[in-house]
Amino acid sequence: MKKFEEYLEKLVKLDLEREERAGKPEAIFGEGKSTELIVKIAEKYKEMNKPVLFTRLNEEQMLELKKLGAEVNELARTAVFGKMGEKIGKVAILTAGTADVPVAEEAKVTAEFLGLETLTFYDVGVAGLHRVVEPVKTIRGSEVDSVIVIAGMEGALPSIVASLVDLPVIAVPTSIGYGVHLKGISTLFAMLQSCPSGVAVVNIDNGFGAGVFAYLISRVARRRKWSSK
Repeated sequence: MKKFEEYLEKLVKLDLEREERAGKPEAIFGEGKSTELIVKIAEKYKEMNKPVLFTRLNEEQMLELKKLGAEVNELARTAVFGKMGEKIGKVAILTAGTADVPVAEEAKVTAEFLGLETLTFYDVGVAGLHRVVEPVKTIRGSEVDSVIVIAGMEGALPSIVASLVDLPVIAVPTSIGYGVHLKGISTLFAMLQSCPSGVAVVNIDNGFGAGVFAYLISRVARRRKWSSK
């Protein structure tokens, strides 16, 4: 145990009180970390019975965490130990294309880990704009606190959705696209130039950031609802 503690102390500083301080548990970014280190971090959280989310994992990391009992989503490249508890809100998640789904799944796993219900509508982009009609109807008829919209190419879908709903829209550009798409940079710029108001933009492929943002919106909305009673 002493060697275990010394090993972690040298390489990482685990933020074990983040949930108490910031209202959300720590998340561990897997890229750039060895499988051995990921496993040791997971073991520490399991030992302390604290929920933790791992993102951007490779196949080997996911396999080892699954052996420890993690709930793994291979498409999202995530692993989860534990949950936040009761549901506190709801978020809708839309993608423009099927190629954007891995980012959407990362957002979905993150949101559900933090205590949100999720509604998902995939492959409803502007190449066939009629496909977004039913999702928008469903969102309007549901108690949704925010909408995450994920798109590559020209990134038009968040603007379309924002013009049709009275909810905060969290736009996520993806690295999917041809040539001058520049691996998501052009999409990011397009989303930042959105004409409809009420659109916030996170970084390229950042499904995790979108999920956390949606959670914070629901958390504040719920806190205000209860304080008014």
